[in-house]
Amino acid sequence: MPNYYDLLEISRGADEKEIRQAYRKMARKYHPDVNPGNKTAEEKFKQVNEAHSVLSDAEKRRKYDKYGDRWEQADQIEQAEAQARARGAGRTNVRWSTVSGEQPNVIFDGGDSGGNIFEHLFRNLGQDLRQPASAEYPVDITLEEAYLGATRLMELSGGRRLEVKIPPGVDNGSRVHIPAGKGREGNFYLVISVQPDPTFERRGRNLYRDIEVPLEDAILGSEITVPTLRSRVALTIPPETQNGQRFRLAGQGMPSLNQPGSKGDLYATVRVKLPINLSNEEKELFRRLKEMRAASRS
Repeated sequence: MPNYYDLLEISRGADEKEIRQAYRKMARKYHPDVNPGNKTAEEKFKQVNEAHSVLSDAEKRRKYDKYGDRWEQADQIEQAEAQARARGAGRTNVRWSTVSGEQPNVIFDGGDSGGNIFEHLFRNLGQDLRQPASAEYPVDITLEEAYLGATRLMELSGGRRLEVKIPPGVDNGSRVHIPAGKGREGNFYLVISVQPDPTFERRGRNLYRDIEVPLEDAILGSEITVPTLRSRVALTIPPETQNGQRFRLAGQGMPSLNQPGSKGDLYATVRVKLPINLSNEEKELFRRLKEMRAASRS
């Protein structure tokens, strides 16, 4: 399921009015009456309605913002967290390890530390602890989570959980190193995979996206609003902007690992949107323009 905010083309900080306006716009765009027989548009329409039903409800939105696609299990997760706190779960700091050797912090939460929690984790994952080994276990995150940082809860045996804090700026292949504990050998990692995003393409620290620009705005020039991963920024489109022209929005890309204040850029590529359902008067204006352009070339 695509990110609800991306579906409505709004930022995570959007207020109720922005959500309502965005929903109406997207619902009109994908409504079955406007797209008869279009199964893709029909599915989009359902997704847009689902996104609106969650984001327009304050409590559902709170759960979605915290737990993402698992928001419907929020009550169970929070109940388990409360039980763990009641048992006086302890914490121990370990190290984050990446391909480049940078080391942000990770927190383990489960009432055990060192070797015990390691054993609970990998026994639960089916790892044979009698043999020294190196093992990697995949963890999927969204692009937005890679931008903001994320937390993952892993279920352990005995009702324990492992809480891993993933710092902003991670990319495919970043790894969380889990120490084997005293007297054990082997290296164990949680390997990060960033899921493809339907709107943004990531290349290193830079992001790329398409933006639709009406034909009249491309010809005459305009100021449009471009949704980024976290907000919306204004972009001035100069007159006679060509289809496929790319604009750079400095500092709107991905944060650097361990340096969240240092960000890449966002590159927005213009996709000129041709008008449809023209009135007779509008068609006449285009005919006159065509004649004028033909005369200027002769």
